[in-house]
Amino acid sequence: MKVKNRVYFSFFMCLTILFSLFALNVQAATTITSNATGKIDGYDYELWKDNGTTSMTLNGGGTFSCQWSNINNALFRTGKKYNETQTHQQLGNISINYACNYQPNGNSYLSVYGWTVDPLVEYYIVESWGSWRPPGSTSKGTITVDGATYDLYETTRVNQPSIKGTATFQQYWSVRTSKRTSGTISVSDHFKAWESRGMKMGKMYEVSFVVEGYQSSGKADVTTMTINVGGGPQQPAYDLNGDGSVNSLDLAALRSHLLGITVLTGTNLVNADLNKDGQVDAIDYAALKKYLLNPV
Repeated sequence: MKVKNRVYFSFFMCLTILFSLFALNVQAATTITSNATGKIDGYDYELWKDNGTTSMTLNGGGTFSCQWSNINNALFRTGKKYNETQTHQQLGNISINYACNYQPNGNSYLSVYGWTVDPLVEYYIVESWGSWRPPGSTSKGTITVDGATYDLYETTRVNQPSIKGTATFQQYWSVRTSKRTSGTISVSDHFKAWESRGMKMGKMYEVSFVVEGYQSSGKADVTTMTINVGGGPQQPAYDLNGDGSVNSLDLAALRSHLLGITVLTGTNLVNADLNKDGQVDAIDYAALKKYLLNPV
């Protein structure tokens, strides 16, 4: 009899624990429908729209679901916000693992998204899109990252909304040539590729994963979203002597390499190929000289 009572007690205790866990999971889901920011499970979140109907359910751990209709522009995102004092090199290597059930109806982007300051830059690494593949502006070539090809673009936004109010700023884009809705994004590799083409990054304000809709409707369920940051500071893209900064000493190091006096190796040699054509030559020297004269 005592054994049976013990079994019943254990059974009810298990049920109690399961119900408690279920209740905690239910409480963890928070739904917002209008502009809001906050933090949950160590991730910053934001819903921003100018008008229309939106809903964003925060499921914890960087994951969320969202839907939108009759909007002009709306962004749903989770990620990491910073205090505008560190470059991406100082933060360390950045990557994102994600998976999303993405169902846009019209113009929409599924991408890495964020801002820098000094200079003020809005950036996108677009993994998938709706009816229109962005952005069709100034081409900066192509790169291969994570086994895929991305087209690079730069655009100028004049007197448009930004994290610093209405302003004129640059947009940087990496747009995947084929859509995908899950995988790993080596974010820092895109940053370095942009900088190697003269698209300067500033101090980091944000790295996030975003679902954006523009004059469209749709829904998405981000079931996995983790941001990995660390691994030590990266060497700046134009740093050719490994001292952590870009200045006339790097130009001297490149000149010495081209004259055969010294030899650049490793990361220094990779960084010396500024135009990424597979060789280090006078064209790279001219590009570095131009950058030093006008680093912005």
